[in-house]
Amino acid sequence: MKSSIALLLFVLTALPCAAADEADYYRIISISTPKAQTASRSQNWKPAPDGLALEVSGITRVDDSRIAVAIRKGEIWFLDGVYDDPPSNVQYHRFASALHEPLGLLKHNDAYYCVQRSELTRIADLDGDDVADEYLTVAKGWGVTGHYHEYAYGPKLDGQGNLWLTLNIGLGLNKDQQQHAVTDPKLGYRQGLWRGWGMMVDPTGKLSPVCAGMRSPSGLGANAAGDMFYTDQQGNWVATNSLHHMRSGVFFHHAEALASMSQPGSPLKGIDQVPGGLALPEALQRMPAMKPPAVWFPYKKMGQSTTDVMLDASDGGFGPFAGQLLIGEFTQASINRVFLEKVDGEYQGACFPFRRGLGSAVLRLTQGDDGSVFVGLTNRGWSSLGTASYGLQRLVWTGKMPTEIQEMRATPDGFELVFTKPMDRKSLQNADSYSIRSYTYRYQSGYGSDEIQDRVLNVRPVDVSADGRRVRLKVDPLRRYFVHELHAPGVRDTDGQPLLHSNAYYTLNRIPSKD
Repeated sequence: MKSSIALLLFVLTALPCAAADEADYYRIISISTPKAQTASRSQNWKPAPDGLALEVSGITRVDDSRIAVAIRKGEIWFLDGVYDDPPSNVQYHRFASALHEPLGLLKHNDAYYCVQRSELTRIADLDGDDVADEYLTVAKGWGVTGHYHEYAYGPKLDGQGNLWLTLNIGLGLNKDQQQHAVTDPKLGYRQGLWRGWGMMVDPTGKLSPVCAGMRSPSGLGANAAGDMFYTDQQGNWVATNSLHHMRSGVFFHHAEALASMSQPGSPLKGIDQVPGGLALPEALQRMPAMKPPAVWFPYKKMGQSTTDVMLDASDGGFGPFAGQLLIGEFTQASINRVFLEKVDGEYQGACFPFRRGLGSAVLRLTQGDDGSVFVGLTNRGWSSLGTASYGLQRLVWTGKMPTEIQEMRATPDGFELVFTKPMDRKSLQNADSYSIRSYTYRYQSGYGSDEIQDRVLNVRPVDVSADGRRVRLKVDPLRRYFVHELHAPGVRDTDGQPLLHSNAYYTLNRIPSKD
């Protein structure tokens, strides 16, 4: 009996408690989701109005009382009453229809922009009746072979006023589809034109290929500096989920995107071999055009399929993470958080768990006028956690300050942790409060990669700020192009409470030089 009780106590203390407490800080309000999984999976269940299947594929803010959503059926709807708590009187109004699987939505210059499978479209209401009167092609020119996986995402706006979109790779083109593809003459890869590329449309409407090597880039968005990022999902050539800084002439990881390298307008030249089957640091050395992700999301630990990228631009209205990025997660129906910094001119940073328990796969995120976050859900084609197959939810900060690692910064000999509130200094000074390991991935044509060259590192706290908000950790050895996985279960705040999430994952591409 005693041994059974001891075992039960061990299990209870070993279980993560973060998920049960997240709602104290960030509350989920369901605007349109079923209350039971059986209802969600029912062939006949659909939310209001009149059987609308709200498979949200794009969201944009309209004003301080309503939003617009694109749905995978090919329509755009205005939703009023979405800020109400509870949202008991949501009004639906169809704005546009007959679109080909729009996977993004942006209000820009008094019109609405969405990327369809074969073009970027501007949709406008000319007479003010909330019904679209004009559909104009803004940009087109990428390949569509007919493969189901050739999704197109966007647009998102950067800090210079350019619109960005990303194009999925086609996975295994058949003979008929190959007739509509292009082939690189040196490497032999074959894909639809610009498939696996990030594209930019300038204010004049000129479409330009910018960077290549994407597999399934379903999320993109700008950071506070206006630089554009995209997320990718684990698969062939992609070790695990990742976040990348998009810029001209850069190759990321999916080799089949090089099918368009020799096409007119390509900013990427001169890649004559792809060094597969190597540890990432060695592959990067052999292929200078390839750049590592700014952040890796270790598989399952930090999700299984990353999606949208959203900047918290609330200036504190959404809690203590203003200026950071929120990243949607499809399979685990959750949202993760990213802190970025620039070291030697290159972005790198840490990812953290943020909020689990959403109703379905998180595909789209946008921030409301009040700082809350609207979450668009749809899991068609793939399974996800949650009680719903699709829907719309809103995430609201309760005003209570979570005990979290706010930032994780690289230093010449380790990392500095910044906390959201003062912490107990004794717990910060205790080396047993922390553990750190590092690992990298194999760059290969096969599906994903295990964590390789895993090593437990020595960690020692060497400096704690007087206010308990910061601690500097000396870590030996630091390893470039490795994920450094931190656990801090022994850290406590001044009330004796543990961190809401005690784990963080820093992608160390560059080690800062000593001053």
